[in-house]
Amino acid sequence: MYKKIRELFYQPIKGKILCVSSNWNFLPVINEDADILEVQYPKVDMQNLPYEDNNFDFVISDQIIEHLEDPKKAIKESYRVLKKKGIAIHTTCFMNYIHPCPKDFWRFSPEALRYLCKDFSEILQCEGWGSRIALLLCFISNRFRFMNIPEKSWSIRHFIATWNENRYPVVTWIIARK
Repeated sequence: MYKKIRELFYQPIKGKILCVSSNWNFLPVINEDADILEVQYPKVDMQNLPYEDNNFDFVISDQIIEHLEDPKKAIKESYRVLKKKGIAIHTTCFMNYIHPCPKDFWRFSPEALRYLCKDFSEILQCEGWGSRIALLLCFISNRFRFMNIPEKSWSIRHFIATWNENRYPVVTWIIARK
């Protein structure tokens, strides 16, 4: 998923960036001179962001919206705090075990993410990643989710990580422009 997101951006993103949760998965795509505000959920509630309208060039939420009681409100809040032409990046899970943080409410298909972001002017990318094999491995042991993937195409881990079946997404994401 993160590799596909990085491929969308030809240059590192810059400007004022709000990262809800951790930004470490996005560091390869963020310019080192960017003004990053990293906040943690649930300390900062995405459903009621404490920031002014039109304040950020990017809003990134990484694996958060499934934990929110009102994800639609959270997406509207990300829209509100984005500057004109700003970009929201929201990642979430689809097929996953229950993982409270502090609660676990939802699962989102790409179509659901498109619906949540229908007020944005443009959807730049909206996809899912997963396969039957990846699902099986993730359910056998959570450590498969965080395993490093070698770039060598002959590696079995590389094959599993790059084989995508649209009907079996483990994770989903959307990138939308205000």
